[in-house]
Amino acid sequence: MSGTQGVAGGGDFRPRVEKLLADILGLMGFPARLDLQDAADGSLSVALHFESGAPPGVEPGKRGQVLDSLQFLLNKMLHRPGVERRWVILGAGAHPEPRPRRDAPAQAPASAPAASVAQVAASTPAPQPARAAAPAPAAQPQQRNARGGQPAQGAAKPAQAQAPVKGAEADERTLQVEEDPAFREAVRKLAEKSASLGRFYAFAAMKTEDRARVLKAVEGVGGVKVAAEGEGRNRRVVFTPAKPAPMPKRSLLPDDDEDDVDA
Repeated sequence: MSGTQGVAGGGDFRPRVEKLLADILGLMGFPARLDLQDAADGSLSVALHFESGAPPGVEPGKRGQVLDSLQFLLNKMLHRPGVERRWVILGAGAHPEPRPRRDAPAQAPASAPAASVAQVAASTPAPQPARAAAPAPAAQPQQRNARGGQPAQGAAKPAQAQAPVKGAEADERTLQVEEDPAFREAVRKLAEKSASLGRFYAFAAMKTEDRARVLKAVEGVGGVKVAAEGEGRNRRVVFTPAKPAPMPKRSLLPDDDEDDVDA
């Protein structure tokens, strides 16, 4: 494979983050001034100061689905296979607080004294001798009805509970959710943009209710198909234009060049 793979924490990492964020926010129509600083947990913190107001669903100093989706997309574009990862966290109007790592081991309280082997052995109850297995109860004769004919219906086999089907996803189109006018208008504009430009878009890391709002908001918009795909945490809403158009080379984002293709 031609080309070289860099390190996420290298000297070109900050310029790449600034370039990608500027391109994405420019395409969204919400340019912002970026304030980058190193976080205490080793990640790169970015405060987004929007120049002409924040996008719908983004509130300064608070987390939200729009900001989480933008952060997810940015880290996906930065972290390529075989490259050391350094996460980027985003905040609206201020730097976000670092989130606790999921792989951090739980520490025992410092005030709890360590128990000795002798104390543990003394506190462990002695094993009880095994008891002889009780004889199986005799089979009860089937109860017959008053006329002495067939067994009564009450003696039928107990019904078995049906286990829920794993991996089944709820149909968002059938959910009844409260409509958000600002959210609906933003989603319809994105659907119209996908149809007119022939571009693919997707919403990730959304709640089931928000996916239902997206699917209801795009009803009646022609030239684009919008559907929920995937399962669990990977479920997303995809905008597929009826007439896809190729991306011009001048608008390709970094790392999308031909150097990454096997010769």
